[in-house]
Amino acid sequence: MTAPISEQAEEAVEGDDDPLPQTQGGNLKVTLISLHGLIRARDPELGHDADTGGQVKYVLELARELATHAHVREVELLTRQIIDPRVSGDYAQLEEPISENAKIVRIPFGPKRYLRKESLWPYIEMFVDQTLVHFRRTGVPNIIHGHYADGGLAGAQLSRLLHIPYVFTGHSLGRVKRQRLSLGASDTAALEKKYKFTARIEAEEIALETASMVVTSTNQEVQQQYELYDHYVPSRMEVIPPGVDLTSFFPGEQPWKQPLFADHLACFLREPDKPMILTVARPDERKNLETLVRVYGQSESLRELANLVLVMGTRDDLRELPKAQQAIINNVFYLIDRYDLYGQVAYPKTHRPQDVPDLYRLAARLKGVFVNPALTEPFGLTLLEAGATGLPIVATNDGGPRDIVANCRNGLLVDALDEAAIERALTRALTEPEQWQEWSSNGIRGTRQHYSWSNHAKRYLRDLSDILEHSPSTVQLNKPARRLPEFDRLIITDLDNTLTGDDESLAEFSQLIRENEHVGFGIATGRRLDSAMKLIDKLGLPRPDLIDTDVGSQLHYGEQLTPDRSWRKSIGYAWKPEEIRSLLADVPGLELQEDNHQSEFKISYEVDTRKKVTVSKIKKILREAGLRAKVVMSLGMYLDVIPVRAGSDLSMRHVLWKWGFAPEHVLVAGDSGNDVDMLLGRTLGVVVANHSPELNRLRKHPRVYFAQGSHAAGILEGIKYYNFLDQIVIPNDRID
Repeated sequence: MTAPISEQAEEAVEGDDDPLPQTQGGNLKVTLISLHGLIRARDPELGHDADTGGQVKYVLELARELATHAHVREVELLTRQIIDPRVSGDYAQLEEPISENAKIVRIPFGPKRYLRKESLWPYIEMFVDQTLVHFRRTGVPNIIHGHYADGGLAGAQLSRLLHIPYVFTGHSLGRVKRQRLSLGASDTAALEKKYKFTARIEAEEIALETASMVVTSTNQEVQQQYELYDHYVPSRMEVIPPGVDLTSFFPGEQPWKQPLFADHLACFLREPDKPMILTVARPDERKNLETLVRVYGQSESLRELANLVLVMGTRDDLRELPKAQQAIINNVFYLIDRYDLYGQVAYPKTHRPQDVPDLYRLAARLKGVFVNPALTEPFGLTLLEAGATGLPIVATNDGGPRDIVANCRNGLLVDALDEAAIERALTRALTEPEQWQEWSSNGIRGTRQHYSWSNHAKRYLRDLSDILEHSPSTVQLNKPARRLPEFDRLIITDLDNTLTGDDESLAEFSQLIRENEHVGFGIATGRRLDSAMKLIDKLGLPRPDLIDTDVGSQLHYGEQLTPDRSWRKSIGYAWKPEEIRSLLADVPGLELQEDNHQSEFKISYEVDTRKKVTVSKIKKILREAGLRAKVVMSLGMYLDVIPVRAGSDLSMRHVLWKWGFAPEHVLVAGDSGNDVDMLLGRTLGVVVANHSPELNRLRKHPRVYFAQGSHAAGILEGIKYYNFLDQIVIPNDRID
């Protein structure tokens, strides 16, 4: 076995207390995270599917505008690398410039093929691990900004690990969508299966808990949508409306020149010069397109007044679209047929991004109206685009449209479920020429006054400056040479019931560690340090090179148990143990364990299984009291509360980051709930056969091997499975 590391570790750990200098002058690096959809800098395929819409445009425009400011050195937009013959090869490029000082960086994680956002949840930890590798190579940013729930969860984990200030933008929220889609729905289980609401809402809670600032688009979003969350803290909410690209969206010029896209519409319409009721929306349930077609089909007066133009994304072959989108488009086609709307409705199958401004200008030229009938609308970028070209709007009385109409006074709000109200609003816009002209002029003026990207970026950077000024220092970026000496791989295992329980296999495992000097040995346990060391000595195990105790809240190295001071310094953030004990003291079914199970950063309870105490229930109690903490259940009867920056997932990644280990060279083994987060990501996971039921949910995760052997025999089986002592193989990678 390699010599102890205490002397080298002492120097390294002490050095970690030196912070990176705060950004000065033009040295600000901003990392935006937006994981799903098809994101590229040139001609983004907006409307390609339900995941490629306004959020894509938002993050691209934000990156482009921030990069123009003198004190911003670099903006990087992290997204997912996609290698799939069904989509453009553009999405396989690892890097793509957006503008000067701004670029897209595509991180490979999960399957190479394109996935909808609901399928990304099992791979978030893999993204975190890959991004740590990226940061080690390129340097840590000053600010991380996560977008939507998936990017929000990933950004929160990176922020907690690296102590980088964190900003979150939800775009749309799971609780709100679940409420809207559940109205009248008979099968809520099917909605959960399709949209993964439980995972999404928990991710949003973690993002809100972590964020120094939550950027919202409207006051209604703050007061009526984020208020539904346990971690709703109004003081962290900043309403900063996004902008509209005024270089593309402007009124039609004189003399008027008919755009080429008009020819595509004329193929559908008997009277192409009639006014136009226009909507631009991807085929998504939330967009409520079928209601719009039904209103038009049932209204003889609307059919007399105007044509209906439905721009529903792009499609080469309807059968290749996701089933949910196919269903919506087929329902639209059915309604067109039912009401015999041929010659009055246009539904072009494809369009280019540069066609959209011309489409708005054409609708305005024909004295038409733009309509957004969405069930819920966090912002409504298309409303700004229409307004900026002088096209009046009719929009859902929800979210962003409320603020847009209040600021710009360029149209009407309606209840998206009230078909008669939609018909009346559209009729008014099409039959009152003086009102139409007032709305048109107001939209042109109001969008420029209230919704420019320049104004957005100035407010955003002002708030970032304040966050940086009051934030603790980031984690020191160590030189790659500073690592656990001599080891090129590392085995980290839980202690109780994972290593213990089979004396013969335990002896074989101990001998394996002693004989392989290139393999480091680590213990991760929920026990206190003193208790863990007593058991290690009793079992005759080799002294671990690192020991992670107290459910991922304490890290020590080598023979001398040298504490990791940088880890200890970080995890006390927002930790209020006395308030937590007091709050949970009267919860039925929770009983504090004895003092020898408690520690500075761990509060341990025993659970009365008859009382139905759940992790969700305890989290909700803590969150409603404004207390930030993690809750971990093990074996269905032990519950630990630890700081938000603690836990085996973050302590594991801290070790890898600090000592420069590739996740593929780290094997982790466990048997219970407090091992879950440690087993996820790009490390090589082994679950022993005697595991508790809470680990069964990991069976479909990549790089998690369920052994046939129990206790140490299962670990030995996992070592053979991955060929971990020699040329490592990963049979269960599942990324092709």
